[in-house]
Amino acid sequence: MLTVLLLIPLIGVIGIILGCSNERQSRQVALLVSLANFALSLVLWGEYDGNCSHFQFVQDWSSVTFCHFIIGLDGISLFFVLLTTFIIPTCILGTPNLTSNQSGNISAVKSFLISLLVIETLLIALFVVLDLLLFYICFESVLIPLFLMIGIWSHSQHKVRASFMLFLYTLFGSLFMLLSFIALYMSIGSTDYQLIATSCIQPEIQKILWLGIFLALAIKTPLVPFHIWLPLAHTEAPLAGSMLLAGVILKMATYGYLRILLPLFPEASSYYTPLVYTLCTISIIYTSLSTLRQINLKSIIAYASISHMAIATMGVFSNNVQGIEGSILLSVAHGLASPALFISVGVLYDRWHTLILPYYRGLTSTMPLFSLLFFIFCLANMAVPLTANFLGEFLSFAGAYQRNPFITILASSSVVLTAAYTIWTYNRVCLGSPSRYLYPCLDISRREFFLLLPFLLLIFVLGIVPFVILDSLHFSVSSLIYSKISPFQAVPMPVEGSP
Repeated sequence: MLTVLLLIPLIGVIGIILGCSNERQSRQVALLVSLANFALSLVLWGEYDGNCSHFQFVQDWSSVTFCHFIIGLDGISLFFVLLTTFIIPTCILGTPNLTSNQSGNISAVKSFLISLLVIETLLIALFVVLDLLLFYICFESVLIPLFLMIGIWSHSQHKVRASFMLFLYTLFGSLFMLLSFIALYMSIGSTDYQLIATSCIQPEIQKILWLGIFLALAIKTPLVPFHIWLPLAHTEAPLAGSMLLAGVILKMATYGYLRILLPLFPEASSYYTPLVYTLCTISIIYTSLSTLRQINLKSIIAYASISHMAIATMGVFSNNVQGIEGSILLSVAHGLASPALFISVGVLYDRWHTLILPYYRGLTSTMPLFSLLFFIFCLANMAVPLTANFLGEFLSFAGAYQRNPFITILASSSVVLTAAYTIWTYNRVCLGSPSRYLYPCLDISRREFFLLLPFLLLIFVLGIVPFVILDSLHFSVSSLIYSKISPFQAVPMPVEGSP
């Protein structure tokens, strides 16, 4: 079934190339296959056994491929796959005027939709492959269509600079990941994930290999000081590119921490945890303060994303059930709230063609429904109770507190700082008297409302009923923590009735 999940977008690519002669047909094919993939991922979730910690739906295609091609799904990868298959159709629905944006060039429209489907295939493959070489190939290959999406299909002035900065930053870090994987292969003789997970790697070797892989993932997260590429990429990217970046692509790093660094290099992860926590705390405080100085709406959301992903990273390296489950829940919640904010900003850009914050004021009088939805998504960004973001941050901080109380208290200042820049942004855009720079426009359209509605519902459903996710995660997370005996001792789970 996982193979079908990988093949459906590729079938859509072939259909767009061979059978579509206009934008409407191309969009219909792309939307149909992306929705089919989302439906199939929901079927996988329904058939997934949350009481098992091992990989499920495993398929071995090594006999018919040139490499060790094995795919499988566990509780950790399941929700990243679901998030990917949910975001792609919303990206297609969120870009309704592709032909006009590309001056009537149907080839450019088809290429844009093909890029989205190729990205979907590569992201799903990254989350399900059980081979480090294939993980690296997918990790790098996502850059190519994303590079084209920003460099070609954006209309911003600095789009080429942004696309090259994205490409070179992540490529530079990934080279060190490749070197670490090569060294691991020469040491063990295989890139099979399950074989490496059962192998014993010397602690000193772990520390060296860990650094190479962490550098690539820290750039992708991104953590300070490797974050420079993200605000520019978000600002210059088209709406679909920004949604993909915030919704899924940043989660590749979280998944890499969980799938590679923690289980394969436990001693090194223990050794470098203070370094990771220091970088995360600096990232949280620095980017939260930097957000207060931004005047571009996309830049504000981009800097907020850095802060939230740093909190998720702290949860990962807490190496306890609370922290890791919180980091995954926060990653999913951020993958819903941030794309919704980008869609909201896109609504404003479609009407007034500017992202500069000082131009906006008093939209509650002319766009009351938009102002209400934007307010709700701002609350989610602030991680207020009843939202999935709140539970994700709470569990991440609770897990991190067990590992390092002092630095977690410093990092928790993000609660106040996030509220400061989020309330300030909403106040500047929606409250006050209407701006004299803005001509009157209609409120949010029916299409835009129904595009935002699934994000709204999921944010609150997962915030009120988080066990929808946590029940499927628990056994996989527990297996991740307790499967190896090492100096990287996990914080023990509380026993009911213990003093």
